[in-house]
Amino acid sequence: MNRLARWIPCLALLALCGCPSASPEAAPDGKPEAGPDALRHPEAASRTAPERYVVKFETTKGTFRVEVTRAWAPHGADRVYSLVKAGYYDGCRFFRVLNDPAFMAQFGINGDPEVNAAWIEAQIPDDPVKQSNTRGMVTFAMAGPNTRTTQLFVNYTNNSNLDSMGFSPFGKVIEGMEVVDALYGGYGEGAPRGAGPRQDLAQTQGNAYLDEAFPKLDAIKQATIE
Repeated sequence: MNRLARWIPCLALLALCGCPSASPEAAPDGKPEAGPDALRHPEAASRTAPERYVVKFETTKGTFRVEVTRAWAPHGADRVYSLVKAGYYDGCRFFRVLNDPAFMAQFGINGDPEVNAAWIEAQIPDDPVKQSNTRGMVTFAMAGPNTRTTQLFVNYTNNSNLDSMGFSPFGKVIEGMEVVDALYGGYGEGAPRGAGPRQDLAQTQGNAYLDEAFPKLDAIKQATIE
């Protein structure tokens, strides 16, 4: 099986459901504040992003920053802005780091299974590919047309062959690419094709599964908009 085919997340394996009925507390602009309730209501977490913004990712290896340009991929930029504002990426593990040979570092499965269940069907429309998947570009993972939800990856090398498959970058690492390079990649490709984490178990069991079976994974301590 070729390398691109191995890339696609196994989202189709999941059949998650159930979302608490309580509504999140709204901020003055009508959007949910960060916190557990907000994370369980993706329908409310739908902010329009600024034309440009920077996300600061503080990780167990250090800090890197991603500049997002909304014109590159408006739906993707809005979704990332909403997720960061809600605190979604705080505590997320870099569960799929393929750096030997260089390919990409993937993250975006929440540590709380209930949060994953709420977001698994919260798909956004595709954006036309306006930028190439070169080193440092940040892009949504997907399992086919119009399936983007929360998972992102940073390109380690020139992966422009992903462009024709519809992977549309929305931002670029502008500081700290050496931090991304240093993320732990010893587990390799995810199961069942490799020895790394199974995405279905990461979705349904969260960080409890990842921490027990893959304790060396690096994590995002906090993601914020600057």
